[in-house]
Amino acid sequence: MNDNPRQLLRRIRILLGIMIAGLVVSGVTAFPLLHEIDVLHGWLGKASVPASVTAWIGKVHEGLHATHRAYPFLAYGTDWLAFGHLVIAIFFIGPFMDPVRNFWVVRAGQIACVLVIPLALIGGAIREIPLWWRLIDSAFGVVGLVPLCLAARLIRRLESSR
Repeated sequence: MNDNPRQLLRRIRILLGIMIAGLVVSGVTAFPLLHEIDVLHGWLGKASVPASVTAWIGKVHEGLHATHRAYPFLAYGTDWLAFGHLVIAIFFIGPFMDPVRNFWVVRAGQIACVLVIPLALIGGAIREIPLWWRLIDSAFGVVGLVPLCLAARLIRRLESSR
């Protein structure tokens, strides 16, 4: 393996850049939920997908519209969810700039990714989210964990090469 510090730093920054981009996309797409569910609901009407998926998206579509009509202020909660993703992305700028000094952010991100799984499985069951959707939500934790674990290994190598 090439332990050239410049190469290691480049690879670390690519991995952390992927994480930052994922968090920004997750955050930005949490703002327009009503519009997104309208688009998805319309698309599913024309697509060949399992009935359980169509039924679930239809229920979410109905629920978001009913909530928005009667209690539009509840969308403020998803605005804060979106904001939270954007703030977490900002924290990853520290390790992007100086990975060794800010390794703790990467470790905290790894822990958060692991904790996505029990939250999705337990909280989702309590909220009556279908299992297949909870597994999709859990996958986001696994997907986020991959670049963070790879980056953590490279950061430790960078640290020892200095």
